[in-house]
Order: sequence, then structure tokens, then C-alpha cells
Amino acid sequence: MKRSQSRGRTRWARFAGILGLGLAGAALLLTGLSRGALAASFTVSGGTFKISADRLVGEGFVQYGDVDQGTGGAHPVAVGAFRKATLDNFCQSVFLPQVPMVGDITLVLASGGPGGMEATDIIIGISSLTGDLLLTDTQIGIDAALLSKGPDAAKGRAGSFGLQAGHATIGQLRQTAWSTNAQTLRLKNLALSLRSGKNECF
Repeated sequence: MKRSQSRGRTRWARFAGILGLGLAGAALLLTGLSRGALAASFTVSGGTFKISADRLVGEGFVQYGDVDQGTGGAHPVAVGAFRKATLDNFCQSVFLPQVPMVGDITLVLASGGPGGMEATDIIIGISSLTGDLLLTDTQIGIDAALLSKGPDAAKGRAGSFGLQAGHATIGQLRQTAWSTNAQTLRLKNLALSLRSGKNECF
């Protein structure tokens, strides 16, 4: 019995190490890819991911409606974009159900402390978001094709609804998203972990 349990732990550790390296690369590609740099978007995966932070402080914020194209179909999103964003106690999680021979696992990327995550020209395809929002220097109802405060690539379809602000602060951010693009991304003291079961950021 003890021998069997030991083998199980060895296989799990080996699997976690290999999968962790692959998923870490995929996650960083996902969050580091830039529409502005590559002049192209990407086909999203079949699932969402979650992001939490104690506080987000952003400069040059825009928001408009769009669609993320995925292998399983189209996903309506509220695009949120910042020229610069800083997040305190950043956490990102991806739930991976029914992994062969392992079961449900959750990949978690965390950068704790003030300014744990910093990004420039970041564009997020959001499916849901909660938090305490403060906007300054705000325009609501602007044509989404004429948005000017956010990243150059963050513009919607002509005639559609848009919002923009010079500055935005979100307290107790809880966000579910399909995609993230960023020109630059910095994660301080990055900690990657694989958790058994469904153990997401929130």
C-alpha cells in the first residue's frame, strides 16, 4: 500500500513539473501577446480564466463591446484596455478539468504585494467583472471607433458604444476573461503552482 502511494506521488510530481512548464509558457504567451506588436488577434481557447487583485490603477482606459473568436464559437466580450495598468496582489488562475490520469487541476500564477503586476497597452476580453470603480476625465457614449485615450489598437466598430477615461481605479477586482493582450508585462516575484481540484483565485 505504501509503495503504491509513493509511486502515485512520484508520478504526480513528475506530471506537475512537465505540465507546469508547458502551461506556464502558454499562460505567459496568452498574457504577453500584443495586438499592437503583431497587428493581429488570436483564436481563444475553450475556457475562461480568472484574475483577482486588491487594487488596479490604470491610465488611459477605454471600454467597448466586441467578440472573441474561439474554436468552440464566438464569445461576446466587454473589451477593457489601458495604456498602463498596475495591480496589487495579482492572481491569475486557469481551471483544467478532467486532465487524463490526474483529474481536475488549477494552474495559478501569483505576484503578491504592491505593484505585483505591471502592464502597458493591455487589452482584455472580459466576460464578467466586479469591484469598486472610480473614473476621472470620463467620456461615456463616445463612438467606439473614435476612442483615443487607450492603446492605439483598442478601438471598436464605428457607431458602437464606447467609454473612455484618463484614469481608472478598481478596488477588489474580480474578473473572468477570455483573452489578454499586452505590449509589455511584468510579474514581480512570480509564483506558479498547480493545485489539485478547482482552487481558483476567487
